[in-house]
Amino acid sequence: MTDAALPAGVRDRVEEELRAFVEEEIAHLLAVDTELEPVAEQLRTATAHGKRLRAAFCYWGWRAARGPDSDALVRAAASMELVHAAAVVHDDVIDDSRLRHGLPTAHHALRRAVAACPGPEAAARSLAVLVGDLLMAWAGQLFARSGLPAAYLTRARPLWAVMARELVAGECLEILRTGARPDTAASLQVIRYKTAKYTVEHPLLIGGALAGGSPALRAACTAYGLPLGEAFQLRDDLLGLFGEVRTTGKCNSDDITARRPTALLALAWQAAGSAERRTLENLLGRRELTGPEVEQVREVIRGTGAPGRVEDMIAERVRTAVAVVDRSGMPAQATRALTGLARTATARSW
Repeated sequence: MTDAALPAGVRDRVEEELRAFVEEEIAHLLAVDTELEPVAEQLRTATAHGKRLRAAFCYWGWRAARGPDSDALVRAAASMELVHAAAVVHDDVIDDSRLRHGLPTAHHALRRAVAACPGPEAAARSLAVLVGDLLMAWAGQLFARSGLPAAYLTRARPLWAVMARELVAGECLEILRTGARPDTAASLQVIRYKTAKYTVEHPLLIGGALAGGSPALRAACTAYGLPLGEAFQLRDDLLGLFGEVRTTGKCNSDDITARRPTALLALAWQAAGSAERRTLENLLGRRELTGPEVEQVREVIRGTGAPGRVEDMIAERVRTAVAVVDRSGMPAQATRALTGLARTATARSW
């Protein structure tokens, strides 16, 4: 994925910009009081991992608009990763996920720091929410400090408000629909707003806007970004249930215990018979599931054919995204990169 995402050396530059910015900001935080060290450690952890897909899409949005490579652009692209880090921390709190990248999530890791407090679980969750809030503030700060001309930043700044609004809307819809009767259309709407837009579409649009991209380019970014972002999350849903913890770094029972409104579950419910539905009804939403119970849910969902239907949806969306790029008239390097990203970002096995 790295080779397709960013040219040689650019990913390293994104990592270095993130590391330098985060350490500078952590130094300011600890200057307030060294008791904040556990919070600082979670800020480091939250920003140390990731595929850097959002930075890649921002970079290629800029290059698609014929902007030249620059350190300032790399810093602006790196800010997309702070948006992602913030969203992940908040999402883990909302879902009470225990693992991320094979490590305890922020609100679980922070319990050690508040073990002596009344209500340590609630205190740890509160700290984690504040970690996510600070990461989102940092994202805007790094973007504004990127070194790009003010006129360029002004072109892209309104898109940040749209990105934040739609990301929050998607999270809210997921919460509101959790536990409801599974519905494929409703699940796809959650996917679009919670993940697809801020993962692919908005980074592309922001990169293109920074470089003064044309209306035609903006339309192409959306026509490519939405189906590809949906395909990315559909793959993540498959991995979330069928992936191995040592590979995904996440608990494979999270979607089941939270009874999240995933398209995979909605399709399985639609195709399930009465006996299969009774099994799902009995197991979905339980906070603690044994290994055999998780496998029982997997077997029911496999038996409905839902995983194959999700694979078909992924393939269809990737084809749509690639076709958009092929006819977009983007520079050849951007066309190759975005075509490669469409395939590698959604080809993770489970």
